[in-house]
Amino acid sequence: MLTINIETARRFILGKQGLWPGRRWRGIEGAEQAMRAMEYLQLDPLHIIARSQDIKLHSRVLDYTPGMWEDLAYQQRKFFDWGGWLAVRPMDELPHWRVVMRRERDGHSGDSRICRMAREHADAIDEMRAILRERGTVSNRDFKMATRTRTQNYRGSKDSALALYYLWRTGEVMTHHRENFERVYALTETVAPAHLIRESDEAEAERFLIRKEVSFFGLSRLSRTSDAFHGRGEPDRTAKKLLGAMVADGDLIEVQVEGWKRVHYALGSDAEVLGDLSAGRVPKAWTPLETTTTQEVVFLAPLDHVSARGRAKVLFGFDYVWEVYKPEHQRKFGYYTLPILWGDRLVARFDSKLDRKTNTFIILGLWLEDEALGNDEAFAEALACGFARFVRFLGASKLDTTAIREPLLRRRACESEHSPSSQNQSDDV
Repeated sequence: MLTINIETARRFILGKQGLWPGRRWRGIEGAEQAMRAMEYLQLDPLHIIARSQDIKLHSRVLDYTPGMWEDLAYQQRKFFDWGGWLAVRPMDELPHWRVVMRRERDGHSGDSRICRMAREHADAIDEMRAILRERGTVSNRDFKMATRTRTQNYRGSKDSALALYYLWRTGEVMTHHRENFERVYALTETVAPAHLIRESDEAEAERFLIRKEVSFFGLSRLSRTSDAFHGRGEPDRTAKKLLGAMVADGDLIEVQVEGWKRVHYALGSDAEVLGDLSAGRVPKAWTPLETTTTQEVVFLAPLDHVSARGRAKVLFGFDYVWEVYKPEHQRKFGYYTLPILWGDRLVARFDSKLDRKTNTFIILGLWLEDEALGNDEAFAEALACGFARFVRFLGASKLDTTAIREPLLRRRACESEHSPSSQNQSDDV
């Protein structure tokens, strides 16, 4: 068993996700590399300043522009979206996921709602199949409520919506493209390459799901609710036997993080990286193309895996809750607050909005974990660089920093916005 300290764990998890020590990918080719390294790109429809998935890729990829991931998924067909936990996955993984899709159809996934949809909306499912064969592509918006049976389901209010969702979850159809983020469906054989429309071997799929889950987390406890166990329908002892075999053959290694009670798993192939980090070395493959996260802060998306769902507290001692679904009077910080990564720590957060009428990116509030950062020249410069790059990413023409209370941070952000280098970079984009 390998024992590491929390700093090594933090850097390893950030680095695996492409967030530290700086952006190491560029452009649309870099976006593809980042999406593969991330394992899952979770999708969210909210578009406040930018969609969460675009912010995630901006934080990892130089010269990323909103929508590049859609080009890779729906034009180049290198990725596909799927799952109750909606995420983009590499297309070449499809045979493994088709094992899980079949389990959902057969009722072995533990999600009884899928089987209930099949029973309760069988006629609508048959109808959608026939319409897809006739039309090629279909979206739920194609069907008016007046012509459909109303349903009481959070997946949709029409039987057509649930029928299409069922066909998508069980692998008969895939997302052809999206219009205003809404899925437009097509039969799988018209979307995926023919050689990938098959199921992999069950044992191969089991190992794949576990490896992918471990790689996604970096260090994973492999909970029974994760994708690694999705649709297994097997007792714990069988899962433990498989994990034991994967550790025995070196596919996985056990890692103990000092201060953490539970032993975690990492990929065996990451043992060398963990060794480098423990010795204070940065893996060569992680070398940034431009600035490091110490020279320029990075803003994390609300659903970024390294900080969402309580993980920020465990890894960084940073108490982060996405307050978008909280009533306004219950919010401590703001509607769409983003954590700020400086070096390998989360040191602050800010709330903001994009005024599309004036094309102004407005900071609504900035909160520091340590008040001393308000007078730290290095942090002020790194924050200003981060804001300048973010403004270019959003395509905004102005930055309003009035709400930043710290004079040094407010001044440096304004200077960065109006500097010649910032203007030139904006023109290039």
